[in-house]
Amino acid sequence: MKIHLLLIAQFFTLVSFSQQKSKSELENSRVTLSGTIKDFKTSETIFGANIFIKELKLGIISNEYGFYSVTIPAGKYTITVSYSGFKTEEDSILLNYNFKRDFSLSENSRELQTVVVSTSKKQSEIKNTEMSVNKLSVQIIKQMPVVFGEVDILKSILQLPGVTNSGEGQSGFNVRGGSADQNLILLDEATVYNSSHLFGFFSVFNADAIKDLKLYKGGIPARFGGRLSSVLDIYQKDGNKEQFKVTGGIGLISSRLMAEGPLKKDKGSFLVAGRGSYGHLFLKLADNKNSAYFYDLNTKFNYTLNNKNKFFLSGYFGRDVFDLNGGFVNTFGNSFGNLRWNHLFSDKLFSNLSLIYSDYYYGLKISYLGFDWNSGIKNFNLKYDFKHYLSNATKLTYGLNAQYYNFNPGKIEPIDENSGIKTTQLDKKFAFEPALYFDVDQKLLKKLTINYGLRFSMFYRLGKQDVNVYANNLPVIFNNNFKIYEKAIPISVKKYKTNETIAKFNNLEPRLAISYAFNDNQSIKASYNRMTQYLHLISNTSSPTPLDIWSPSDNFFKPQLLDQYAIGYFRNFKTGKYSLELESFYKKTKNRIDYIDGAELITNNALEQVVLNGKGRAYGLELLVRKNTGVLSGWIAYTLSKTEQQTPGRTPQETGINDGQWYRSNYDKLHNVSATLIYKRNNKWTFGSIFTLQSGQPATFPNGQYTYQGITIPSYGARNENSLPLFHHWDVSATLTPKRSKTKKWKSEWIFSIYNLYNRNNAASINFRQNSENAKNEAVKFSIFGILPGITYNFKF
Repeated sequence: MKIHLLLIAQFFTLVSFSQQKSKSELENSRVTLSGTIKDFKTSETIFGANIFIKELKLGIISNEYGFYSVTIPAGKYTITVSYSGFKTEEDSILLNYNFKRDFSLSENSRELQTVVVSTSKKQSEIKNTEMSVNKLSVQIIKQMPVVFGEVDILKSILQLPGVTNSGEGQSGFNVRGGSADQNLILLDEATVYNSSHLFGFFSVFNADAIKDLKLYKGGIPARFGGRLSSVLDIYQKDGNKEQFKVTGGIGLISSRLMAEGPLKKDKGSFLVAGRGSYGHLFLKLADNKNSAYFYDLNTKFNYTLNNKNKFFLSGYFGRDVFDLNGGFVNTFGNSFGNLRWNHLFSDKLFSNLSLIYSDYYYGLKISYLGFDWNSGIKNFNLKYDFKHYLSNATKLTYGLNAQYYNFNPGKIEPIDENSGIKTTQLDKKFAFEPALYFDVDQKLLKKLTINYGLRFSMFYRLGKQDVNVYANNLPVIFNNNFKIYEKAIPISVKKYKTNETIAKFNNLEPRLAISYAFNDNQSIKASYNRMTQYLHLISNTSSPTPLDIWSPSDNFFKPQLLDQYAIGYFRNFKTGKYSLELESFYKKTKNRIDYIDGAELITNNALEQVVLNGKGRAYGLELLVRKNTGVLSGWIAYTLSKTEQQTPGRTPQETGINDGQWYRSNYDKLHNVSATLIYKRNNKWTFGSIFTLQSGQPATFPNGQYTYQGITIPSYGARNENSLPLFHHWDVSATLTPKRSKTKKWKSEWIFSIYNLYNRNNAASINFRQNSENAKNEAVKFSIFGILPGITYNFKF
C-alpha cells in the first residue's frame, strides 16, 4: 500500500518537473519558503491564513495545522500574511536557498485593517477551486442569537444556504435535501454519531474549545468519505502556549469553564473544557422528581518534539440524562480519543498520522417493566495523510485510512431476578472499511485551476453472526391480494465465524472541481463528486433520535451511492467589502432505504424484513450575499430546492411505496431564507439579528374517513403530499462589554438574547382527532417554543 502511494507521488513529481523545465532559465534556480502561521498571543496555529507574494502575484493558504510551503525562483520578495480578524503582517525576504519562516499574527481591533485582511482572503477564495464550502469563525458564531443564550455551532450553520433541519428542538441538520445520517461530522478527525444534547436543544460542541469549522456541501475532497451529503470538519483549539488562561460563562440553564496554558514554554500546551446544564435543579426545588440534563468534557494536549515532529492527544466525553421519577431513565452520549503525529519529511512534504477511537452509547432503564436496554456503535480508525507541495502549480494530497466497526443493535437485561425478563442480545455486527485516495490541485493556466482526485473505498461485512436465508433472496414479499408488503419467513440460517466475510463491496469515487477566474474579483466554478455510504441509520423519524440504530451494508442493505453536480458564479464587490455566491446543484442517490408500512425497528433482529431499497434526487439554487466589513456585517442566504424519493416495485405486479411514484422526502423545503446581521455600534455594544423563513415540513394528512364496527378510521392520500404551515421566527441579541481597566486581567461581557421575538407558535406537528364534546374532527397543532429570553455572563482571565 505504501509502495502505491510512493508511485503516485513520484508520478506527479515527474509531471511537475516536466512543467518546470519548459519555463525560463531564471526559474531553474528555485527555492522553497515554508513555515507555520500562528496566533501571537496564544501560539495557536491558524488554518486558512492567506500568504501572498506581491512580486509574483501568488497566493497560498495554510493547511489544517497552520503549515504552508511554496517553491519560487530565488530572489527578493515581499511576503504578506493575512487572516480575518488579525492584523496583516508584511516582511521582505531575500531567498537564495530553502528558508523556513514562521509568522505570528496579532488580533486586530481597527476596522480599516479588517478590510485589508478580508480583501486579500476574498481574492484567494475567488481563484481557488473550492465551491459549496462555507467557513464560520467562532467569533461570528458567538455573536449570533440562540435559544437560552447558549452558543450553538449547529444552529449557526442552519443560517447558510442549502442547510436546514426538521424544526425547532430537533437534532441534526439536512444538507441539500439529504438526511441527517448522510452528514459526516468530525471533531478533531473523530466521528461524532449524535451531535445534539437534550434531544436537539443544544449541540455537543463547546464553542469555547473550538478553533475552526468548515462545512463541505459539494466538491468534497477525496480525503473524505463514508457519507453522502456533507462533511462538517471541526477542530478544537490546541491550548495557549504562552500563558495560563481561564474562560467561562454562566447562563440561565447551563454554564461552562475552560482552562488552558503551557505544559512547557514554547513546547507544549493543554486545554480542558467542561460544560453542564442545571435546569433540572429548579424542578427539584419545586419537589418535582423528574430531571433532564447534560454534561461534556473536552481535552487536548500537544507537544512539539522538534521542528519536524509534533504530537497531539485530544478527547471528548459527553452524556445526556433524562429521568422521569426514577422509573424511566435514559442515558446517551458520545466519546472519543485521538492520538496524532505531525511529521515534516521535508519543506515540501507534510504528514499526519492519527489513531482514533469513537463511541456512541445509548442506555434505557424502565423500572416498571423491569429491564435495562443498551445499544451503540464503536469505531476504531487509522488515518495516514500526506500533503506534497510539488510546485507552485501542483499540490498533491494522498493517504489511506482503515476503520473497524462494532455495532450493538441492542441488549436487554433484567433489573432483578423477579422481573421475568430474560437477557437477550440482538446479533452484534462487525465491519471493516479501508480506503486509499489521492487529490491533485493544479493550476493549468493563469486563469484556470483544476482539482481532481479519486477515492477507492472497500467494505467488508464480517462475522460472527447467524444470517437468515430467504427464498429468492427476498426478505420482504408482496401480498398481491391485499397489495401490501409483508415480512418473509426465513427458509434457513447460515452461520458465519468470527471475522469471516459475510459481504464485501468496493467503489471508485472520482472527484473533480474546476475554477476559471475572469479577474481577481469574479470567477465561475463547477464540480462533480461520487460518494459512497456503507452505514445506514435505521430510523422512521425525520430528525435523528438517540434511540436510532446504525447498521452496516450487507447482502440486503446495499451501499448508498450519490452523484452530485454543481456550477456556480462567485464575485467580490468594492475590494471584497461585499461578496456574491450563486450556485446550482443536482444530486441523485441510489439504494436509499425506505420502510414498509407498519415497520417495527426497535428490538428487531431481522431489519431486512421491513426495508426496501429506493432512490432519491435533489436539485436547487443557492444564493449567498455577504457584507464582509464595516460596523454592520452579515449575510442573506436563500435556497430554492426540491427533494424527492422513489421506491418502485421490484416487479410489474408490485406497487412499491406510494404506488411507485416520486414523493417529497421528509427533508424537502421549497423555500428557505435566512438573514443574519451583526452591528458593532461601538466597543461597548454589539447587536445581532437572525430572521428565518422556511416552507413547512412535508406531512401526510387524512383526506377522508370511514367507519368500521363503530370505529371511525381516517384514510390517507399520497405520502407527504401535504405540508405544515410556514415556519418563521426572528431572534435578536445584544452584547455588552464593560470597559476594562488596563491593569486588570479580568475580561467580561453580558449577552442578552430573545429567541422568537414576536412569539410565533411554529408547528412541530399537527395531530388529527375527534372532539370528545361535539364529535367533530379537528386538527391540533403542537408547538415547542414561544418567545424565549436568555442571558449569559462570559468571563476570561
